[in-house]
Amino acid sequence: MADAIRVLAMDGVEKANSGHPGMPMGMADVATVLFSKYLKFDASRPDWADRDRFILSAGHGSMLIYALLHLTGYKAATREELSNFRQWGSKTAGHPEYGHMPGVETTTGPLGQGLSNAVGFAMAERHLASRFGDDLVDHRTWVIAGDGCLMEGISQEAIALAGRYQLNKLTVLWDDNAITIDGAVSLSDATDQLARFKAAGWAVKAVDGHDTSAIKKALAWATKQSKPSLVACKTKIGKGAATLEGSHKTHGAALGAAEIAASRLGMGWEHEPFDLPEAIEKAWKKVGKQGAKARKAWEARLADSAHADEFTRAMAGDLPAAAFEPLKAAIAQLVETKPAQATRQASGAALDQLFGAIPEMIGGSADLTGSNNTLVKGTRTYDAPDYEGRYVNWGIREHGMAAAMNGMALHGGVIPYGGTFMVFSDYSRPSIRLAALMGIRVVHVLTHDSIGLGEDGPTHQPVEHLAALRAIPNLLVFRPADTIEAMECWQAALQNRTGPSALALSRQKTAAVRLSASDTNLSAKGAYELKAASGEAKVTLFATGTEVPLALKAAETLEAEGTPTRVVSVPCFELFEQQDAAYQASIIGRGTVRVAVEAAVKQGWERFIGEDGAFVGMSSFGASAPAEVLYREFGITADAVVAAAKARL
Repeated sequence: MADAIRVLAMDGVEKANSGHPGMPMGMADVATVLFSKYLKFDASRPDWADRDRFILSAGHGSMLIYALLHLTGYKAATREELSNFRQWGSKTAGHPEYGHMPGVETTTGPLGQGLSNAVGFAMAERHLASRFGDDLVDHRTWVIAGDGCLMEGISQEAIALAGRYQLNKLTVLWDDNAITIDGAVSLSDATDQLARFKAAGWAVKAVDGHDTSAIKKALAWATKQSKPSLVACKTKIGKGAATLEGSHKTHGAALGAAEIAASRLGMGWEHEPFDLPEAIEKAWKKVGKQGAKARKAWEARLADSAHADEFTRAMAGDLPAAAFEPLKAAIAQLVETKPAQATRQASGAALDQLFGAIPEMIGGSADLTGSNNTLVKGTRTYDAPDYEGRYVNWGIREHGMAAAMNGMALHGGVIPYGGTFMVFSDYSRPSIRLAALMGIRVVHVLTHDSIGLGEDGPTHQPVEHLAALRAIPNLLVFRPADTIEAMECWQAALQNRTGPSALALSRQKTAAVRLSASDTNLSAKGAYELKAASGEAKVTLFATGTEVPLALKAAETLEAEGTPTRVVSVPCFELFEQQDAAYQASIIGRGTVRVAVEAAVKQGWERFIGEDGAFVGMSSFGASAPAEVLYREFGITADAVVAAAKARL
């Protein structure tokens, strides 16, 4: 059965003349034991909510998971798909892609991401078990990771989190083959990985990765631990290759026809490429069906459960029917009170209304809770042993936090959000990008969004980060101007089920700009006319966030001087692009002088102001000083906006 994986891996990579056969061949024995003896799944129902999650963190070895899905009878994993490995339109992409092939739980291209996602999967499982009971939620998360996954820095953030939270239903199977692309691991690393994991609070064990009896015992041991477990599987990369077994040359290239022929001979494998002996095919198909009994028993428990409707709704990702009623009531009151506050405080006010109405929301902060305003008063902390809490202390681990949030969203049943300073989105960015690629709902609360944070200086003042985040496809980047916009942006983010969102929020207070009620969520349009011109508009001013009041003040000056001026608030570029052409044209204001103001770099604003428009913002890094001094010294003022408009009139 393990040789079937090896041969399919060789054949798929050879047919594509591209890929990584060595890892699938080396881990075939471990994967065979896992799938046939320990993994709880039913190939006929890839979406079974209480299935074990299998994550191939070493995603370059994707033929391993494709072979397993094919062998166990996943309908989509056909022989034709294996034969079209890495080709246009195939479900068998070069690295496993979430949403392409049933059975692929997450996109695992960059090393370490799958391992870090798995921590989020395991966290979500424990939380939902506390909410709905072990009758409905009781499954494990299994990860195959390689040396590269463990070298990447994100892995340390992830394993430290897992150890702290005692995620005993998480097991990492380390492909300990001592090989990287360049050669031996010893060329670049001498870490004692078992000691490292043990120090982080894991149970650890080493095993011969080609001894099936020893592997069985090790996996049985893992299921009985009170901590997350690491099983170091000592393997030979390219196991079964005639002359290249153990060689780094098997890592990332096809073996070649002669080597494959000799390898087939050594295995006694006489079948054509992608063909399987009948007995082996039957044995694997039986593995794919053996979870059906457990799945049907679970379905019966679900049908009888008092939690059935709520569990089904949560796992489907549907929001409660009245999810936004408290928010609407709060917005109606804000129109009357018009508070001046930092938009990070406005975000906190939005969470106060949303958190109780949407029980799936689970939040946290990278050790910046008081600054990010991500904690709703009275919320219990997520922690062992009951995991019922909905607030996570992530520690100073932005990358691990973002990756684990991806895993939580992929698991289903929870809607994760996490906070940090916006400048540290650089640490989160790889995981934010993958969330956008996968199209999953994760919300990043990014406070201290400009030079307006003041005295901490340029290391903490994001100037290029809005542009950098806006460059990521399928990521909604919100920069609300006041409390009403912040609430509207939160609603739009939670309603966005096909991608992540980032909220850029200020440290400094800003005046209320929405002074009248609206029947619709104006921020959900991405941009809208906040203030109309007194007559036929001559100038259109665009702004986001804390710069909207500057635009309003500039418009007041221009109007007083006889120049009709309109102001457009632009809380989300991406949502604006989704509006119809007529609406976009009505907002852009062609035929007027166009000026944009934002305390960030210009990149991206051309969409609104065109080639001839003016931009008032940053073209350098910031400095250390109070916010009002920085705005004056860097020329981000209402007077500068007025001057820019006049120069083009």
